[in-house]
This record gives sequence, C-alpha cells and structure tokens, in this order.
Amino acid sequence: MIELIPVLEIGWLNGWILICLLYLIYGILLCAFPKDVVARLYDKFGRTKRSKILIYIGNSLAFVYFVLIIFTPLKIGSKVFIPRIVIFALGLTGFVIALFNFKNSPLDRLVTGGLYRISRHPQQLMFYISFLGICIATCSWLALFIQIISSLFLHSRILAEEKACLERYGDSYRDYMKRVPRYFLFF
Repeated sequence: MIELIPVLEIGWLNGWILICLLYLIYGILLCAFPKDVVARLYDKFGRTKRSKILIYIGNSLAFVYFVLIIFTPLKIGSKVFIPRIVIFALGLTGFVIALFNFKNSPLDRLVTGGLYRISRHPQQLMFYISFLGICIATCSWLALFIQIISSLFLHSRILAEEKACLERYGDSYRDYMKRVPRYFLFF
C-alpha cells in the first residue's frame, strides 16, 4: 500500500540502497569515460540566469527527495515489490545505455544514435524512471510528488541544453527536434 507520508527510520533496507547503486554505477562510468566526454556531459553553455535559478530550485527539491528516500524503508514484503524494482532496473539500464550512446558519438557531432533515436534526452528520462522505481519501491506518495515537482524545475536544464544545441549545431539540430520527441512518445 502506498502511503502519503511514509514512516521514516534508519535501516539497512531503505531506499538509500537503490540511490547508492544508481550513483555508484554512474560514478564508475564517469571515471572510466574520457575526460572530454565527461566535460561534454556537464557543459553549462546556454544557461540563462532564470534557468540557473530554476535548476537550483530543482536540485534543492531533489536533495529533499534524497533525504526522504534515505530514511524510507523499501517495502520488500509487498506483492508488487518485484515489478517496482523492475521499473528501477529498466531506468538504470536505459540510463547506462544512453551514457554509452553519448560516449560513443564523435565529440564534434550531434548525438543521434541508440536511444537518442527515440528521445532527445534519454539520459534524463531514464534517470527519472529509475527514481520513479525508487519512489514506488518505498511506497511513498510524498517522494513521488517531490520527484515530479523537482523534475518540472529541472526541465529548464533540458530547455537550456536544447538552446545551446541549436546554437552549436543549427539546422541539423532543428531537423533532429522535428524527428525525435523531447522525451519519449510525447513533447
């Protein structure tokens, strides 16, 4: 049963396990990737003052989400725990695939292969799906609500990235935007 406000406690079987797994894999990949690929991942070109403020708010909400998840027990005994973990695993797998699609693209070209054929922002989409899996694995409506609100604020990061790509790649990115949805099957 999903609770509005979960019981918070310190424990070994809390949502922190899934967050740590996600960031451990991400960190290992960042260490293994060439420095120029990592620099390209974190390019802040195109961010306006407004987008920086919205990103800051989104990151602050994400921090609140992390604290909530860290102290929220996983509902392992639930009948639907396995499907919930499958959602997390699908998001994590998609995130890793999108990172490799990004890494394997030439640095001077637009990334359009792999998952980038079905979404202009598969890394962010899969990251959010992973967090959705964590929310429902902990059965917390509050965590889900905070994640959704945080994602809405962090959408400004995606808009700034698209603006920068339009400036950098011009008509080829504009054509890409017409062919491929921002997320997946929508927007």
